[in-house]
Amino acid sequence: MTAELVRGQNHPLPQVRLEVRVSAGKPIVAGATLSDEQGKVCGVDWVAHPGTPTLPGLEVSRQAAADHRLAFDLDALPESVHRVNVLLALPTGTGGPVRFGAVAAPFVVVTGLDGSEVASYTITGLDSESAVVALELYRRQGAWKVRAVGQGYAGGLAALLTDQGLSEARQLADSINEAVIQGLARSVAPPPPRLPESDRTRQTTAPAAPQGTSGPVPPHQRPPVAPQQGSPYDVTGARDPGTSPASGGPINYHHPGRQSAPPPPPPTAAPAPPGEPAQPVAGDATGWSMEERLYNQVWGMFEDLARTAAAYRSAVDFADSRREQELDKLLSDPRSRVGGQGATARETAQTRHAQLVNQARAALDRDLTQLIAESDVVEPALPSAFARWDNPVWHGYRVPMEIPMAVRLGDLHLPESESLRIPMLVRLPLERGLWIDSGRSGASDTLADSDELRRLAMVTAVTHAARLLAVHPPGEFSVHVIDPAGSGAPALAPLVQSGVLAAAPAVGAAGVADLLCRLTQRVDLVQMAVRGGAPDSLPPGLDTAEQLLIVNDFPHGFDDRAVTRLRYLADEGPAVGVHLMMVADREDAAAYGPLLDPLWRSLLRLTPVPDDHLADPWVGHAWTYEPPHIPRGSQVLERVLTQIAEARRSWNR
Repeated sequence: MTAELVRGQNHPLPQVRLEVRVSAGKPIVAGATLSDEQGKVCGVDWVAHPGTPTLPGLEVSRQAAADHRLAFDLDALPESVHRVNVLLALPTGTGGPVRFGAVAAPFVVVTGLDGSEVASYTITGLDSESAVVALELYRRQGAWKVRAVGQGYAGGLAALLTDQGLSEARQLADSINEAVIQGLARSVAPPPPRLPESDRTRQTTAPAAPQGTSGPVPPHQRPPVAPQQGSPYDVTGARDPGTSPASGGPINYHHPGRQSAPPPPPPTAAPAPPGEPAQPVAGDATGWSMEERLYNQVWGMFEDLARTAAAYRSAVDFADSRREQELDKLLSDPRSRVGGQGATARETAQTRHAQLVNQARAALDRDLTQLIAESDVVEPALPSAFARWDNPVWHGYRVPMEIPMAVRLGDLHLPESESLRIPMLVRLPLERGLWIDSGRSGASDTLADSDELRRLAMVTAVTHAARLLAVHPPGEFSVHVIDPAGSGAPALAPLVQSGVLAAAPAVGAAGVADLLCRLTQRVDLVQMAVRGGAPDSLPPGLDTAEQLLIVNDFPHGFDDRAVTRLRYLADEGPAVGVHLMMVADREDAAAYGPLLDPLWRSLLRLTPVPDDHLADPWVGHAWTYEPPHIPRGSQVLERVLTQIAEARRSWNR
C-alpha cells in the first residue's frame, strides 16, 4: 500500500536500495545533497547534480527532463551522512518556465527496485519558487525514513544550497545550469507523455520489469507518447496544429493536428505458452495509426535499452563497491593480512563479486534477447520515413501526400548492445537545426585524412537532405545549398543532377550573401505576417514551403554580416519554416570566438562516422551514433530523387 504523504509527513523505508521517480510535465533539473546531523552540506562534493551525477550511494539524472529516476543505495553512503535531500529546479536561460507556479505540480514517488511504491508526494502550493527540496531521506535510530518537505526557494538553486550551509552555492548553481545547457546540446530529446499532466498515477506506475530497475516493459504496457506544447527541451516535438496551406489562406508551418481522444487499443500477440516470453508484434503500442504506434514502440525500445543498461551498470558498480569495502576491511585488520585466513577472505570477496556480476549480466542478456526479438519484427515493418535505406519499403517508394510524424537520422547503440540498433527518430517539422561535424572526434581519430572526413560529412548531409525531401509532399519542402568554394560538388551531384534543389548551389562571397539575404527577408516577412495575423499580405511569389539551408565549408566565404545573418536564421528560422544544416568543423570556426557558441549549442550534432557523443534523456548514457548509409552499389537514392523531381514538376504545372 502506497503512503500518500502531505508536507511534513514521514514514512519508514522498508529497504535501503530504492528509486525516487519524478514526474513534472516540463523539463526540470533533479539533484540531491548529502548533509550531516545538523543538516549542513559540507562541500560541493556532497552534491549530486547533472555535472556530477554520481556520488557514493546515489546517482541522479545527467540533464533536465520531464521525468527522472534517482537511484539510492543508503547503505553505501558515508557514515557521516545522516540526511539526503532530493532537489528539483527549473533550468534558467533556456526559454522555459522560470517559476513552479507556472507549471504542473511536480510528483515524486519512492519505489523499491522491483517497482513497488513505498510513498508518494505531490508538491503543491508553489508559486514564485524556482527550486524546491522535494523529499528528505534521513536516519533515525538506525533506520531510514522519508519525509515530504516541499520547501521552495524564489532565489533558485543558489538560495537553496546557501540555506543548506554551502559557501560555494552561487558558483555551484551556475555550474549546474551550464551543465544542463551543455547536456541539451548533446541530448536526443524525448517525446513527451501523451497522458494529461493531472494523471500522475498512470504516468508513474507503469509496470516495471522484475528483478531490476529497468528491464524492458512489454510494448503494449509502455507509457504512450504524444506531443506536448511549450517545452523548450522538446526540440523535436510537434507545434500547435494548424490548417493545411492553401492559396490565399493561412500559412501552416505545423505538423497536422492529431485527435486528442483516447486512441483505439493496439494489436496484441497471441498468448505465449506458460514460462515463455510473449512474442513481439510490430505496432504493439498506443497510437491512432500504425505510423504512430511504431513511433511509440521505437521510443519504448530506446527507453527500455537505456534503463536495462543502467540497471546492469548500477549492479556492476555495486558489486565493485562491495568488493572494495570488504577488501578494505580485510586489509585494515593486521591479523588478516597474512596467512590462510586472509587468502580465504579475499577469495570469498572475489567469488561474491563474480556472482553479483554474473547475475547482472544474465538479467541484461535476457532483456537484450527480448529487445532484439522485438527489433527483428519492428524494423521490417517501419514506413519509409523511419526505415533504413536498405529496407525493402524503399523499392515501393511513392512521394507521400502527408508529412509523417518523424524522420530517421541514423541509429543508436550502447557498448552492451552492439547487435541491437535503435532507430534515431526526430519529430517533424524540425525545430532544431543539424550540425554535421566534419572535424575530428573520438571515433574518427583513426581517419588520418581530414579531407576524407570533410567528404564523408558532405555525403552524410546529402543523405539527410534526400531523406527529408523524400518524406515531404511535393512543394512542401525546398533545399538550398551554400558551397562557397565548390568543394562539395561531388557529394551534391545527386541533388543537383536530379533537379530537386530550389536553385544551383550558391558559390563565392557574393552568392553566399545573396542567398542569406533572401532567406533572412523571407523569415522577416513571414514573421510579420504571422504576428500580424495577415498571411494574405505576403507577396504572391513567396515560397511558403519548409526550407532547408545546407551550409558547406563554413566559415569560408563568410564575412561578419553573413555570420550575423546565419545566426539570425538559426535563432528565428525554425519558427517560420527555415531550417539550418551546417557541415563544418568547429575548430575552423573558432576564429569567431564566443559569437558562434549559441549556434553550436542550438544545433543537434551528428557525425559522418560512428561516435559516442549523444545522450539519452532518461539516464544520460553516451550512445554511439551511426549515420545512415546508402548500400554499396544501390541506386535507391537516385530512384527516390528522380521520383521527387517528377512529382514536383507535376505539382508545379
